[in-house]
Amino acid sequence: MKSNDLARQGKTSIRARVKRALGPAGVFFKGFLEEPRMVGSVIPSSKVTIDAMLDPLDWGNCKLFVEYGPGVGTFCPHILDRLPRGGELLVIDTNPLFIDYLRKTFGDSRFHAVLGSAEDVEAIVKSIGHDHADYVLSGLPFSTLPDGVGENIAAATYRVLREGGAFLTYQFKGVARDLTARHFPRVETGFVWRNIPPCILAWGYKDAPAKNDDKPSA
Repeated sequence: MKSNDLARQGKTSIRARVKRALGPAGVFFKGFLEEPRMVGSVIPSSKVTIDAMLDPLDWGNCKLFVEYGPGVGTFCPHILDRLPRGGELLVIDTNPLFIDYLRKTFGDSRFHAVLGSAEDVEAIVKSIGHDHADYVLSGLPFSTLPDGVGENIAAATYRVLREGGAFLTYQFKGVARDLTARHFPRVETGFVWRNIPPCILAWGYKDAPAKNDDKPSA
């Protein structure tokens, strides 16, 4: 073996050892460096944020939960733990590094990791055998997405959700909350201080149309 081949092999071995030592944090940071506009933070969300975001939901009736921008799957085990036996989790990310990591990490048969854009959520949901989602969670940084992409994602999310479903966002700015309010008739908000940095939570509900109880006139 030539000396330059040995040098390359040594460098590869060092990178592999560093990656193993850093674990998911290393993968997350690498993904942030590759696509900073598509990753909301260099630090994964805290357990306090995860619980505050997920606890209000009706898990017993959840057949499909969708997450945009899952990163290294910080929310994934907590979602899978809450899902009923027949429920499924679909995660969508544009970064192949994250999708590859997630597919290798989560062996649960209810878990689907898809490389793609959240703008195409309707087609992706249909591709795994569902017509609608019950809940959609997003940690995407809407303030840094290309023009029009955030609006397209919010509109597609509203269409793909069943009546009574909700669009969940957690952000460090109010952009996602305000975007949600433009597409969803009812938005509830929260705030978590125990996160780095503190973040704004929002739940946009797709309420069923109000029934007209008025009797027809004679």
